Amino acid sequence: MNSQINNQRTNLLSKKATAIFQLICPDRPGLVSEISGWVAANGGNIRHADHHTDGGAGLFLSRIEWDLDGFGLPREAIPAAATALAQRLGGEGQLHFSDHLPRVALFVSKQDHCLLDLLWRTKAGELPMQVPLVISNHPDLRQIAEDFGARFELLEINAATKAEVEQRQLALLKQETIELVVLAKYMQVLSANFLQNFPKVINIHHSFLPAFTGARPYQRAWERGVKLIGATAHYVTEDLDAGPIIEQATVHVSHRDDVEDLIRKGRDMERLALARALRLHLCHQVMVSRGRTAVFD
Repeated sequence: MNSQINNQRTNLLSKKATAIFQLICPDRPGLVSEISGWVAANGGNIRHADHHTDGGAGLFLSRIEWDLDGFGLPREAIPAAATALAQRLGGEGQLHFSDHLPRVALFVSKQDHCLLDLLWRTKAGELPMQVPLVISNHPDLRQIAEDFGARFELLEINAATKAEVEQRQLALLKQETIELVVLAKYMQVLSANFLQNFPKVINIHHSFLPAFTGARPYQRAWERGVKLIGATAHYVTEDLDAGPIIEQATVHVSHRDDVEDLIRKGRDMERLALARALRLHLCHQVMVSRGRTAVFD
């Protein structure tokens, strides 16, 4: 794991580090000029600037990214300055640095396709994160996690032990200083209590909901003769599978495809949608307002 992290940090150091400022504030004229002017006034070279007005709510959403090299404020002073800017504009802001590698925990059950994909992409440097912890309610994927240098924790769960197990999960997240949880085909529903204590969670599921909820969705989709299948990656909320959507992927199927073909193609879409969503989140290209996402890709 240490060599993996060092390789990722080396890759990041080969690129210019940037600061990323996300802002949501009441909409009014002149905001773009004021925000970009603040960066320019401190000598910042703007790399990306994306803005969106939510007319229904009267809100302005902005993501602006600039090079740290040559910026007039020292790195440690930028967060306080960005907070002051957000407060002056009557909004809320978040500041991030592109060379930070968040610590991410993967929750899994028995299916390995999303776990393998995310661990491989992390090792290859495609996803700017660390994966120090994999938690599962089954022992099946231990070897995969450990082969990639991740700590594997088996926490079997049932209705009677759910509350106790979730407390152990939360303790592990705190112990490993985890910043984000990804449900990489974790076949359990997180409780409201878990989400209140740790709200930063991304999930992946097949896109048949709500038409094909429950067990064997691909079988029932095949029986209905669907022509398009896919997957949806979203933030997790207390409303089951109804959190803000980050990314979706689809693929056509035909009468020549049997159930196994639908499952194979569906898993491809799950891998793709989850990896895309996770990269968008890690690169701070997603903003949530009124239960909906603005994705600056």
